Amino acid sequence: MDFPQQQRTAGEARVVVYPPGVKEITDKITNDEVVKRLKMVVKTYMDMDQDSEEEKQQYLGLALHLASEFFLRNPNKDVRLLVACCLADIFRIYAPEAPYTSHDKLKDIFLFITRQLKGLEDTKSPQFNRYFYLLENLAWVKSYNICFELEDCNEIFIQLFKTLFSVINNSHNQKVQLHMMDLMSSIIMEGDGVTQELLDTILINLIPAHKNLNKQAYDLAKTLLKRTVQTIESCIANFFNQVLVMGKSSVSDLSEHVFDLIQELFAIDPMLLTSVMPQLEFKLKSNDGEERLAVVRLLAKLFGVKDSELASQNRPLWQCFLGRFNDIHVPVRLECVKFASHCLMNHPDLARDLTEYLKVRSHDPEEAIRHDVIVTIINAGKKDLNLVNDQLLGFVRERTLDKRWRVRKEAMMGLAQLYKKYCLHHEAGKDSALKISWIKDKLLHIYYQNSIDDKLLVEKIFAQYMVPHNLDTEEKMKCLYYLYACLDTNAVKALNEMWKCQNTLRALVKELLDLHKLPVSEANNTAMLGKLMNIAKNLPDAGKAQDFMKKFNQVLGEDEKLRGQLEMLISPTCSCKQAEVCVREITRKLTFPKQPTNPFLEMVKFLLERIAPVHIDSEAISSLVKLLNKSIEGTADDDEEGVTPDTAIRAGLELLKVLSFTHPTAFHSAETYESLLQCLKMEDDKVAEAAIQIFRNTGQKIEAELPQIRSTLIPILHQKAKRGTPHQAKQAVNCIHAIFNNKEVQLAQIFEPLSRSLNADVPEQLITPLVSLGHIAMLAPDQFASPMKSIVANFIVKDLLMNDRTVGNKNGKLWSTDEEVSPEVLAKVQAIKLLVRWLLGMKNNQSKSANSTLRLLSAMLVSEGDLTEQKKISKSDMSRLRLAAGGAIMKLAQEPCYHDIITPEQFQLCGLVINDECYQVRQIFAQKLHLALVKLVLPLEYLAVFALCAKDPVKERRAHARQCLLKNISVRREYIKQNATTQDKMVSLLPEYVLPYMIHLLAHDPDFTKPQEYDQLKDIKECLWFMLEVLMTKNENNSHAFLRKMVENIKQTKDAQSPDDAKANEKLYVVCDVALFVIANKSTACHLDCPKDPILPSKFFLAQDKDFQNDKEYLSAEMRQMLLTGKPKQAPVLGAVNKPITVPGKRVFPKIVTSSDLTSGTNSPLSSTTINKNSNTTIQTSESRAQENNENPVKKKDESKKTAQNTSPASTDGSPAKRRGRPPRPPLALQ
Repeated sequence: MDFPQQQRTAGEARVVVYPPGVKEITDKITNDEVVKRLKMVVKTYMDMDQDSEEEKQQYLGLALHLASEFFLRNPNKDVRLLVACCLADIFRIYAPEAPYTSHDKLKDIFLFITRQLKGLEDTKSPQFNRYFYLLENLAWVKSYNICFELEDCNEIFIQLFKTLFSVINNSHNQKVQLHMMDLMSSIIMEGDGVTQELLDTILINLIPAHKNLNKQAYDLAKTLLKRTVQTIESCIANFFNQVLVMGKSSVSDLSEHVFDLIQELFAIDPMLLTSVMPQLEFKLKSNDGEERLAVVRLLAKLFGVKDSELASQNRPLWQCFLGRFNDIHVPVRLECVKFASHCLMNHPDLARDLTEYLKVRSHDPEEAIRHDVIVTIINAGKKDLNLVNDQLLGFVRERTLDKRWRVRKEAMMGLAQLYKKYCLHHEAGKDSALKISWIKDKLLHIYYQNSIDDKLLVEKIFAQYMVPHNLDTEEKMKCLYYLYACLDTNAVKALNEMWKCQNTLRALVKELLDLHKLPVSEANNTAMLGKLMNIAKNLPDAGKAQDFMKKFNQVLGEDEKLRGQLEMLISPTCSCKQAEVCVREITRKLTFPKQPTNPFLEMVKFLLERIAPVHIDSEAISSLVKLLNKSIEGTADDDEEGVTPDTAIRAGLELLKVLSFTHPTAFHSAETYESLLQCLKMEDDKVAEAAIQIFRNTGQKIEAELPQIRSTLIPILHQKAKRGTPHQAKQAVNCIHAIFNNKEVQLAQIFEPLSRSLNADVPEQLITPLVSLGHIAMLAPDQFASPMKSIVANFIVKDLLMNDRTVGNKNGKLWSTDEEVSPEVLAKVQAIKLLVRWLLGMKNNQSKSANSTLRLLSAMLVSEGDLTEQKKISKSDMSRLRLAAGGAIMKLAQEPCYHDIITPEQFQLCGLVINDECYQVRQIFAQKLHLALVKLVLPLEYLAVFALCAKDPVKERRAHARQCLLKNISVRREYIKQNATTQDKMVSLLPEYVLPYMIHLLAHDPDFTKPQEYDQLKDIKECLWFMLEVLMTKNENNSHAFLRKMVENIKQTKDAQSPDDAKANEKLYVVCDVALFVIANKSTACHLDCPKDPILPSKFFLAQDKDFQNDKEYLSAEMRQMLLTGKPKQAPVLGAVNKPITVPGKRVFPKIVTSSDLTSGTNSPLSSTTINKNSNTTIQTSESRAQENNENPVKKKDESKKTAQNTSPASTDGSPAKRRGRPPRPPLALQ
């Protein structure tokens, strides 16, 4: 093989001198011989150093010869390696001037050397040490720096970098990596800059796809960038500027990976991106939503990563990023919210910045975003409660009432998890537990929501997180005992309601199982269907639940063993462990055939979870009683649990009292009753009262099975009935009646001494005896009929109610606290209640005692509570007596035999209590009225009383009355749907039938004296609208036409209360016309035909003669227009918007006419005008005047005189002001 001809220069025209012992290397010898001779040459060069001037000159020709084409293009790998080692040493020896002057030759040499470096890849190769020597030599000498003089040096460097990144692997030791690093870093740091192509060879290793393929290359690039950060930062900034700002994606193949690269570079060293970060702020404001999303994702990682100081170092970028929380693009907002979780965990110092933005997003219209806000906060809280402030937890609290179930569920479950971790397990100490102590109350409050899903989730949370059912009994009951003691009043009520609902559902399932024991019949099937419908109402998705319950009922009918398991589950004696077994067995039987999803089984599980006694059984009650005993003895952990011993005892008794209603059988043990007897002897009145009630609820077997308990209990009950508190006396009498066989003897032993000791001169000692006597008379009316009649006639009425022995406090207040009420008035209130209980016990009016009592109560209302009219009694005491009298009539109306004898006048007097001048009287009376109506024990006519609430000057009272109406109407409609009702019953149940009573009540309103006066008609319209707005929400079964027809029919009758009084009948017809006007303006469907003929109550309306036809219009066209649009504005007058309310017998806090009154018309939707801008202020002024103790007005004497002169309807004819609704004074003697 001939050597290729080379152009000989002055420097190359040298004789090739070989080292001693090395023969000439030509193409005539074999490869093995070439390798052998080259090895000797390599050793010679290795031993040489830069100071060997003579040898450098001697072997210069050899150096030039080794760069010839024969060697650089030799096909033998070993030859090429040895030549490369020689060349590397030549560069070392001849540094800083290389013996090669041709730029092309230098390029060829370095490209040749670079290609040889690929041999580093295989560390197990026999030649690896030579490859390592080559690398080490190049790195130490920085040989590649010679290439800076070449025009196309970049090609060499790119090839070198690519080679090194491609060969590095996990088998290389640290020295190899270090030499590679030295070699590349010297090129970057000592050059004039890094070209984009060279930068790409480094950055490509950071892209996730490449990073995962070669981790060592990624580490090498990472280390290289860290070392050269000062030099390479400007090159990186230029690259990102071109791509991000100028949009030149063609500058690099990596343009599409810019955000991945930024993330990696930031993780390597934030200094690499010093100039890049401001460019991202520009991108955050891009018009392209997807581009903003990409930038937000990137920055979320940069800001959120642990130890990142980007937010503090670059505040403008941080603020700009926070602005994306309000981005119009939903995915951007969602990404921001997800970022917040990592940020809260890794950067607690940024929580304050995030809070305001999370607040806004917690109200985001997108469900997914509100959901993720909760997840973000809860995840941070679970990691460390100190990471989330009270405001953030408040956002989760708000979302428990979100309109979407998914969001509500996440919020409730999140709070439950926090409660279990920090309050139950105390993982972060007492301070953390105290910080979220509100969670337990909030979660239970949700049980008040109407959604069955919410209720079921609260039950699940209670069983799994608040009082975990999988704890052992003692631990579980300790958890329940102290939880109950720490709950607020509303949470306690919710928990009690939860147990009540579960108990009701158990009763329904028991009734269903009882029906399965009866022979098959049509009636039985109908009854079963009714039970199944009621059960389905207590499960989610009522429609599907009905179908699944029917299927479950079918399975129960076919599988007797399954019925047995279900009977055991709902048995009063079922223990918690037995319940678990039963649930497991029932679900196992229903699992087959196995399916990926089994909605039927899920629904049955819901049912079983609600009825299974997972907390309370005999063992649990015994544990609770032991805890109570420890609290009484002072050996419990009360203080450690954050409650005082007194609170723990009282709450423990209340808890046992509630459980005595739902699980009475679990109490039947001598040990439990012994502990309760100890409670009866305690000084705390509430504790003793609760203990008596527990005996009353659970003690049916005491007399037969526990004689020792019986003998101890009887004298205590006697003592409580005679000298205990009123509540204790009530419970003691009821307890005796409920659990003892010889109740007559026991009650007589109480009755006789109490009846002999009655003394009106010592009223403070009368209250408990009156309570006991009243309850005895109600429970055993026949046994004490004669003595009770004597007591009522001679003592209660004549001696107590008809006498005022003391003078009340004349401070002018309309209400005072219970402690401030005089003993005499308290005794009179109990006397009124005794009269009612006595009559309720008799349940008949054969002796006409009820008529006399009703006259007495009416007189009490007419006289405003001052029955004797001696002016001795105080205003606040009069309010108490009015309330008692109104409540008494309402209580008697619940008994059919007494309802029938209540006259319309007495009904009206009772109803007018809801317009009493005292706020508390109105409030308490409305609550009593609502409770009686919602239980369907009070006749429908009393629902009409709520229409008068439209006159109440206090906004909260009107709102409460409207809620009561909604609830009552809903209950009645639901009852009609679920129960087959006859026409007679329909009249007493259908809400629409309240209209005749309301019309009659308004026609006899004492304020309604001038049928054609606008202000009075406007009030009538407001009262009608107050009721009709709720009634006419939907036009079910053509109800609007039915209402219209009912009013038209009333117009063809006469007033049964005053049939011959033309003015009374005119007022009735005027109210009818106003009602027709309201109905017609509300509904266009009211004019349709109504085939049903409404039935009118004969007690209130009498039929006219057959020829009678009342087609007269009682409202002029002008009046109709005024009622629709409001009275024309006349003159500005200062005052209040709300019309004042009055009480029987007196006008109070009269309404001052305002300009808004004269122009705005009504606040109802019937009005076409709007209230002026100052109406809110005016309403507040009026309402503040309508309050004493922030509720009731206090009227000065001169104001009263002025009021009487200006507003009394009788003032025009010179007669004295009439008292509202006052009939002739009835006789008071009871016959």
